[in-house]
Amino acid sequence: MKTEQVAPGVVRLALMPLDAFNAYVIGDVLVDSGGRLAGKHLLAALSHMEIAGHALTHAHFDHQGSSHLVCEHFGIPLWCGEGDRAAVESGDLTRILPNPDSWLARVSQSMAGPAHPVDRVLGDGDEVGGFTVIETPGHTPGHLAFWRESDRVLILGDVLFHRNPMTLRIGLTEPFAFATFDPAMNRNSARRLAALEPAVVCFGHGAPLRDARRFAEFILSLPAG
Repeated sequence: MKTEQVAPGVVRLALMPLDAFNAYVIGDVLVDSGGRLAGKHLLAALSHMEIAGHALTHAHFDHQGSSHLVCEHFGIPLWCGEGDRAAVESGDLTRILPNPDSWLARVSQSMAGPAHPVDRVLGDGDEVGGFTVIETPGHTPGHLAFWRESDRVLILGDVLFHRNPMTLRIGLTEPFAFATFDPAMNRNSARRLAALEPAVVCFGHGAPLRDARRFAEFILSLPAG
């Protein structure tokens, strides 16, 4: 597992080679946890850090897979958006997919992490690890991003990819349509984030981007609606 200091108080944990899957530590809060298979390595990487809470950008299996393990190991609370709360607490992640009866949903569910209680529902304006919560629904109903205005650092989860986690192709893309609850809503969330003019954009998949113009131009190119 590779660790990278992205900005003061922001550490990226590259959970798999080639930047395909990321988690972050902001202040004393872990954001996302990767898949179930990342658990052992994630605990080792966090062992020398002070972790007081765990927040999810969203509840897909590759972001919540090790959340139960981390929360139990450190005895810390779990936080997520309202729209994803039922999925996190039940362990049934099919309910936040566009087609919960599809074979893809069944495969996704087979890779999900265990259910875990949500101690706090996060919403617009809440503070987590020195970052402000921004509700960014679309990829999932309760998707969240985290924004620090002082140095314009943005952690946006899967609102966009910077590396395709299946093909490993580098570049800005929309997330997979088959895993996106409402693509039009997700584009609206992306446009909301572009208006912030971030200096550093941190993704669930791919390396950080330090090119605000390219980020904004890509989002402007997205279909309307």
